[in-house]
Amino acid sequence: MITMKKITFSLLLLFVCPALLAQQIHQLSDTVSLKGTFTQGALLIGQAKASDSVFLNDKPVAIADDGLFVIGFGRDAELNHQLHVKSVSGEANTFPLTLEKRKYNIQRVTGISKKITQPNPENVKRARLDAKQVRAARKLWSDDTHFNQQFIWPAKGRMSGVYGSQRFYNGKPGRPHYGLDVAAPTGTAVIAPADGVVRLFVPDMFYSGGTLIIDHGMGVSSTFLHLSAGLVKAGDVVKQGQLIAKIGSTGRSTGPHLDWRMNWLNQRVDPQLLVPARK
Repeated sequence: MITMKKITFSLLLLFVCPALLAQQIHQLSDTVSLKGTFTQGALLIGQAKASDSVFLNDKPVAIADDGLFVIGFGRDAELNHQLHVKSVSGEANTFPLTLEKRKYNIQRVTGISKKITQPNPENVKRARLDAKQVRAARKLWSDDTHFNQQFIWPAKGRMSGVYGSQRFYNGKPGRPHYGLDVAAPTGTAVIAPADGVVRLFVPDMFYSGGTLIIDHGMGVSSTFLHLSAGLVKAGDVVKQGQLIAKIGSTGRSTGPHLDWRMNWLNQRVDPQLLVPARK
């Protein structure tokens, strides 16, 4: 028998400081819980029985030997979803999940040169090859559950850009920004925000410059852009707090900063929801 349970949360503090709500635990049933913020851009960490099967909107979700699982929602995700949990005995529960709609910052940047806003065909071809490498790195799968750590900030500096914002370059809309920017001088240390395996380091991608990807397990990854140097290589196992790179202004960047992005599979999620509030 399938039972329906309505799960809705009011997140009035979300736009003041999203990180304050990042580690809320929502008990959906006696055996199923979700940790995180129910909003667009969220990464939610779930716990079920090890023998359960989990589905998000009818698509299967990987589950660890201890029943841990993770799901994520993109910047413009639909607000209504269903989490299905089925036991080995055949009992099934459906939990409707209601996400909070977010408001995003709009920024306008002028004085950007034409060669940046309209790269030539050769550079476009190069950028497509870069994107192919990134997609391949993110497809590499591990059963690790490092995403269940309390993430830490990967760099010290001024937060100069937030997830979900959209920039208009010389009056024309660009793609939304999917990262969290930390402005700091070139050479500033970048550390691993959580344990993981390095899947990619390329020093000179066209748009993102020095680009590094760490796999935190079960489809969760961190990507670090515009690096001036990488101090690890593909295949390296890294620990939280380990020095992995240095901030730079490589690729298409207007100044030295770290652009930290996170994915769950192909969903781009907000790193700020996973780290403690900055003091």
